Amino acid sequence: MIDVISADISRRTLLGGLAAGFGAGAADAIVARPRTGGRIRVAGVTASTADTLDPAKGNTSTDYMRHFMLYSGLTQYDAQLHARPGLAERIATRDNVTWHIRLRRGVHFHNGKALDAGDVVYSLMRHRDAATGSKVKAVAEQFAAARRTGPLDLELRLTGANPDLPVILADSHFLIVENGRRDFSTANGTGPFTLRAFAPGIRTVVRRNPDYWKPGRPYLDEIELIAIPDELSRVNALLSGDVQAVLAVNPGSVKRVRASPRHAVMETKSGLFTDLVMRRDHPTTGNADFALAMKYLLDRELIKRALFRGFATVANDQPISPYDPNHNPDIPQRKFDPDRARFLLKRSGLLNARLPVYVSPAANGSVDMGSILQEHAARIGLNLAINRVPSDGYWSTHWMRHPLTFGNLNQRPTTDLMFSLFFQSGAVQNESGWKDARFDRLLLEARHTTDMARRKAIYGDMQWLVHQHGGVGIPVFISLLDGFDRRLRGMFSIPLGGLMAYNFGEYAWWDA
Repeated sequence: MIDVISADISRRTLLGGLAAGFGAGAADAIVARPRTGGRIRVAGVTASTADTLDPAKGNTSTDYMRHFMLYSGLTQYDAQLHARPGLAERIATRDNVTWHIRLRRGVHFHNGKALDAGDVVYSLMRHRDAATGSKVKAVAEQFAAARRTGPLDLELRLTGANPDLPVILADSHFLIVENGRRDFSTANGTGPFTLRAFAPGIRTVVRRNPDYWKPGRPYLDEIELIAIPDELSRVNALLSGDVQAVLAVNPGSVKRVRASPRHAVMETKSGLFTDLVMRRDHPTTGNADFALAMKYLLDRELIKRALFRGFATVANDQPISPYDPNHNPDIPQRKFDPDRARFLLKRSGLLNARLPVYVSPAANGSVDMGSILQEHAARIGLNLAINRVPSDGYWSTHWMRHPLTFGNLNQRPTTDLMFSLFFQSGAVQNESGWKDARFDRLLLEARHTTDMARRKAIYGDMQWLVHQHGGVGIPVFISLLDGFDRRLRGMFSIPLGGLMAYNFGEYAWWDA
């Protein structure tokens, strides 16, 4: 039996990893002596009546922040996307198929109930039930069975080998809920904060959990989470002191924020992307020549320079970024080529078509991307009608519901998770509706192989399939830019999302 995750990892090892990956400033932010107390308000990007207290149904960055405040996972990410002990103090396996999990003692839910193995068995297996509506159902299909082997011990058996399991379990959707919990009108977790108020689409207020299982944490007394969809209004709220931290600062606002002596911007290199989504189940956008033509119309260098002021990396119409160890650098970079696009559109019979494209501030950069795309399309005879819609309700009302929309996806901690959630044929969030039997077979093959070189080669083939045949155009990977009051300390970069991959709550403290 090999211990894959163990609570015996030393604090020195953790801080050394932070310093190596992100510079001494990240480690200093952790070792500086925190103060307890303080109330802050944090502004996310999106909110709607679909906001949820159920981790399985989380769909936006605002959901993820809320869930990490209220619940805990079996594992947690560090700055280098390694899995560290969470509620599980030990995870061990011999074959990457059968996993033995030992839970911490003395952990309690907010209602006082002690955490036991039954809670974890229920929390993991509920994702397989279609009635749950889990956003990670496609991932959870590999959970063949889970059983309680003791009060704090359980066994999880997979359908095949997957060495990524400890990292996957750190995802917000797999946060642990109480055994049998189906009513999420309120929250009962083991997280660093308890729920004080929740109004979907308006705000969430949480208070410090005095019985949190990590001694001394969290540091803040209260956090109010709101959403300000408009970036200019969000930055104005930060600079005026109405909020103390904001997600998704526009690159054009960086100088303005940094000009304030009381505020700062933290950049995190990331695999985040905003993509053009072409529904493959629609007769127009499902045409292979049309989809390829649109990819050739993406002016990647212009998008990087003009939209993101250099805070981006050119992408290649597949979702695995150069920061991922499984990235395939051998796929030829697709260039901006309007002549090639015109040829493909003519061959598809859609050259003079008029097509609506839905954009929204909710999909970072999509409004300007849509304008650039519209201009280039007009020059070769394609009429794209840009429909700008509000952030509020965009993901539930427009995304994936029209032939041409824009998506916005954060990097996932593993290649398997990215492909399983968004490109596998049966995935709930397969935004383009792309279905490829060979891709699905390769996904399962990669999970079952224990030869890491072979696994990387399989993932390289899958990236090629998405690049050539997928229904998304990915122009750049976008750096994450968070704005915050300098008195808010303790935070460091985790490349999966803004504000420490949305898990800032238990780390941040107020130096005032």
